[in-house]
Amino acid sequence: MIKLHNTLSNQMEEFIPLNDKNVTMYVCGPTVYDYPHLGHARCYITWDILYRYLKFAGYNVKYCRNVTDVDDKILAKAHHEGVSASEISSRYYEIFSDAMKKLNNLQPDFEPRATKTIGEMIALIKILISKGYAYEIDGDVYFRVKNFKEYGKLSKQPIDDLEAGARVETSSKKEDALDFALWKKDEVDGYKSPWGIGRPGWHIECSAMSKKYLGEQIDIHAGGADLIFPHHENEIAQSECASGKQFVKYWLHNGFVTINKEKMSKSLKNFVTINSLLEHYDADTIRFFILTNHYRMPVEFNNEALNSAKTGFKRLQTTLDEVISFAEKDNLIPNQNSEEIEKFKKAMNNDLNTSVALSVLFDLSTKANSAKANNDKILAGRYVSELKMLMDVLGFTCKKSQISEEELNKRISTIIDELNFIDDRNTRGYALLDAVIAVRANARKEKNWELADKIRTIFDKIGIIFKDGKDKTIWLEKE
Repeated sequence: MIKLHNTLSNQMEEFIPLNDKNVTMYVCGPTVYDYPHLGHARCYITWDILYRYLKFAGYNVKYCRNVTDVDDKILAKAHHEGVSASEISSRYYEIFSDAMKKLNNLQPDFEPRATKTIGEMIALIKILISKGYAYEIDGDVYFRVKNFKEYGKLSKQPIDDLEAGARVETSSKKEDALDFALWKKDEVDGYKSPWGIGRPGWHIECSAMSKKYLGEQIDIHAGGADLIFPHHENEIAQSECASGKQFVKYWLHNGFVTINKEKMSKSLKNFVTINSLLEHYDADTIRFFILTNHYRMPVEFNNEALNSAKTGFKRLQTTLDEVISFAEKDNLIPNQNSEEIEKFKKAMNNDLNTSVALSVLFDLSTKANSAKANNDKILAGRYVSELKMLMDVLGFTCKKSQISEEELNKRISTIIDELNFIDDRNTRGYALLDAVIAVRANARKEKNWELADKIRTIFDKIGIIFKDGKDKTIWLEKE
C-alpha cells in the first residue's frame, strides 16, 4: 500500500487512483528562458522516481510535463537580445531537454508546449466567463477569486489575507485586487482571441494542458513547493470552477535546494546550472545526492555533500561491476519477493522514503560482496541482480565500466610484462599502448579520474609518460 503526503489535506494518505491501476500524473515543467539549475534537477529527478516507482508497482501511468514557452520573462529576454520569443524558448528548451537526458530522467508520455495549446486555453476561459467566474476588460480577462469560496484551500491561507497573484502587478482595471489574469492584452507578441490580440496568463496554461492530455480530473499533480501559491492555488480555482469537479486528488510538492540556507533560484542569482555541475559530477552522483534527503525537505547544496554522494554511489557501482562478472549470466536471477525487495517497497511506499531505500541498496551490496568472497556464484548473482533492479527503479544509469578494476590490473600487468620484453617498442608494443590509451580515454570520458590517474601512475613507473591533449593522448618514453 503506497502512502503519499497530500499537500491539500496536509496528511499522509493511501494512494487510490481514480481509475483502478491507471494513473494520471501532471508535473509543472520549465519556463524556458534560461539554463536549468540544480533546483530543477531536484524537482524533475524526484518526480521521475515517482513515475518509475509507480510503474514498478504495477500501475499504468500517463505522465504529462508541460513546457511554458510563452511568458513575460521569455519576451523580456527576446526583446533584450533582439530575437523572437520562439527563438529564445526553442534554444532553452533544447538545453533543458538535453539536461534531462543527461540526468537519466525518463521522457514524459506527453510534453506539450503552451504555444500549441492556445485554442484549449481560450475555450477554457470562455467557459469561465459564461459561468460568471471571469470577466473581460479592455482586452484583458480576469478570474473572480472571491466567487470561488474554497480559494486558499491548498495554501491554507484565508482569502482575506491573500494578495494578488504572482508575475503581474495589480491592475486598476480589476474588480478586486485578488483577481488574477487569464488572458493579457498584447498587440505585439499576442495571439488572436475573442477579446482581441493577447496571450494567456501563466496559470491557465497548466489547467488547459492537463485537461487536454489527462482529463478534467487527475490523480497526481506535482511540482516545487514554491508553486503552491499562487500557481497551484489558481489552477484549482479555474479548473474546478470550469468543470464543477475536483481537479486533483493528490497534490505533491518537493522541497527547495538551498545554498547558505537560501533557496536556489535565478532571481537570487545563486544557482548552479545542471551543465556546469555535470562537468564535475556524473548524473548518478547528482541523483544519489538528491535521494539522500526526503523529497519534501530542503536540501543544502555543497561540494562536501556531493563528494560524499560520489563515494557512496561508487561503492554500489563497484559491486555491480565486480560481482556481475563473477556471478555469470545464468546466476543473475533476482528473488522478487526477497526480504530486501520488501524492505525497499516498504520504504518507497512510505511517501518515497529514498534515504531508507538507499540503505537497502547498501545491504544488498554488502551481501553480494560477501557471497563473492565465499565463492557462492548463485547467491552473489541473486543479490547483485536485485541490486541492479532496484538501482534501475531509482533511475541510476548503472553504466558498467569497460572492465572491472581487478581485470584492469591483470591486463595492465600483462601489457607491462610484454612491453618489458619489447626493447624497441615494435608494432606489437605500439598496439598494446594504444589499447591502454583507449581504456584511459574512456575512463576520462566517464569522469573516472581515479582510474585514469592510476593508469598514468603505473606506466610512469616503467618509463612511459602519457600527455593529454585537447583531442587525444600521446605517449612518450622518459629519457
